[in-house]
Amino acid sequence: MQLGWRAICGPALTAATALLAILLDRFLPVPSPAPLFVCIVAFAGSLSGFASGMVSAAIAVIGSALFFLGHRGIPGYAAGDLVRLGLLAMTAAGTAGITGLMRKRLLDAFAWERRHHATAARLSAALDQVDIGIVLLDSETRAEFINRAFRDYFSLPDEKADSRPPFIALMYHGRDTGAFELPEDELSAFIAQRMEMVRSGDATPININLADGQVLRFSCTALPDGGRMLSYTPVTDLVRHTDEATRAEYYRSLRDPAERKLIRYLRVAE
Repeated sequence: MQLGWRAICGPALTAATALLAILLDRFLPVPSPAPLFVCIVAFAGSLSGFASGMVSAAIAVIGSALFFLGHRGIPGYAAGDLVRLGLLAMTAAGTAGITGLMRKRLLDAFAWERRHHATAARLSAALDQVDIGIVLLDSETRAEFINRAFRDYFSLPDEKADSRPPFIALMYHGRDTGAFELPEDELSAFIAQRMEMVRSGDATPININLADGQVLRFSCTALPDGGRMLSYTPVTDLVRHTDEATRAEYYRSLRDPAERKLIRYLRVAE
């Protein structure tokens, strides 16, 4: 048990209560402080753990023994006093054990939650550094996570991305911003096909041509909890290498001149 105000508070309060009951009993008829001792032991166990609760329980039993000794007109203990002391000892020890165990389990749960949150934050930061668009959907196809690459490819504002939009809203956003290299009369069928692929968990990869000349390879992965992971891998160089030579300079201009993608990979490696 580490000494601190939390660890000392319970035993100190128990000792103070015992002394006060013994002093008052000299002038006024005072009932047994045993129920109050049990409450203080529970408080000590929840505040600082099992060790502080057990120390408080021991002080409570000693204080009650002194109280019963001074409460009687003749020295010694009656059988009823010994029974009450035994019940108090068992009750106080059990209370200290239960509250101490509950506190430990609660602290362990908090510690696990903090580690889980830290791991999720690190993973989110790492996925924001890659040039593959990543979208995680829950079982109702609402976006739980959208990385930076997807937001950049489809000009998705952070406010909308962080509002957990459904996948259909992401598709309509791409349509409304003119992100897809498709005629207007084909967009509805294209969106319907993408929605069906996501709902069924179809893992067949397809290429999506963007209006700015980039090509993304879309893939849907079904997750064990019923959700979906959508990936948008840039494959512009692989798909466009057979295009006419007059367009080569245009597609080269779509690459990042500042080598932002390389820097992202280096950050992930660090």
